Amino acid sequence: MAQQLKNEEGATLIPPPKISASRRSAISAAFNFINSIIGSGILGLPYALSQAGLPLGLLFLIIVAFITDYSIILLIKGGNLSGTNSYQALVQSTFGFPGFLVLSALQFLYPFIAMISYNITTGDTLTKVFQRIPGVGPGHILAERHFVILLSTVAFTLPLSLYRNIEKLGKVSLLSMVLTMAILITVIIRAATLGPQIPPTEDAWVFAKANTIQAAGIMSFGDIFENYCKDDNLATFGRFCFGLSIVTTFPLECFVTREVEERKRGTTRSRMGPFVLSNVLCCRELTRAEHAGLTVLIVTACTSMSLAFDCLGVVLELNGVLSATPLIFIIPSACFLKLSPGRWFQGENLIPSILILTGVFVMITGLTMTGLYPQDCSHGVEMFYCADANVSGTVPPA
Repeated sequence: MAQQLKNEEGATLIPPPKISASRRSAISAAFNFINSIIGSGILGLPYALSQAGLPLGLLFLIIVAFITDYSIILLIKGGNLSGTNSYQALVQSTFGFPGFLVLSALQFLYPFIAMISYNITTGDTLTKVFQRIPGVGPGHILAERHFVILLSTVAFTLPLSLYRNIEKLGKVSLLSMVLTMAILITVIIRAATLGPQIPPTEDAWVFAKANTIQAAGIMSFGDIFENYCKDDNLATFGRFCFGLSIVTTFPLECFVTREVEERKRGTTRSRMGPFVLSNVLCCRELTRAEHAGLTVLIVTACTSMSLAFDCLGVVLELNGVLSATPLIFIIPSACFLKLSPGRWFQGENLIPSILILTGVFVMITGLTMTGLYPQDCSHGVEMFYCADANVSGTVPPA
């Protein structure tokens, strides 16, 4: 029997209820889930809309949302037909071990490239923040994007990525959500105060642009703070929050890159277990030393690529057409069509058939457009309206 506490008058005191471990785990999972879905990616929508054209971009965003929802429904239907309860198990049941290898490669590639884009964004964003510190000029080491990427990796992203239990990142995800709210408030304020002072471009309200297909793969990334001037103090605060939010989101992508659902004796346990390569090659859970070594290897490879390839637009476009498109458009539809009776383009097989053709079209067209018309890379280049002191948002020093 639990010991009862009494006060000085002898009255029994009821101890405060404790939060159970399962409830704490659910709360942490909720924060991680929201951070991985919303996070800082919501700020990249303006870049995708600018590539597609605002009216068509908004329409395209709605269409992509419905396609994603329908793909999840196809995964559930395919799981019911095959008797499986995970993406990996469904693909292996449908297309065998080669299909499982392809899916594992895509599930590794998508968050890995996202990690590269996060490092690029961190380097571009925090260097402008540091240059607002007195004494830190363009030639200072804190203004060097390569140094900032290495510093954030060693000091923050690598230590956080070494956690084996994703529940420990719950507080970090909560911080990222708070930072995202601060960023949104900053953007709303600047939209009201800075927007009316900026002259519109000629194609601002064009219905559609030539880069619509490329915009399909980048509906979740980009850097809106490239539109603000360096001497804008409010934008500097927003950049700081944005950079820190990117840093706190990075470990979640590392978890996805490194770890997948573990299958054992025909059942799937939804737990963060072995690394993709260990699941494919070793089929066992990693030791602590192996876990640390693989984490360092992944982060090192990601950091090296982000230092070598600094064009964020190209990175995001390739990730969209090479990874996101087959994961969302092609594979769920292909699994359902192979398991479902009936012929293609008939009955309930009509929409999955159209999605496969759409996915193949997006991949081929997107790769072609990225190769023929790559996006320009501009690091630290001021917008044309920043030369006006009234537009920059900050009164220049006397």
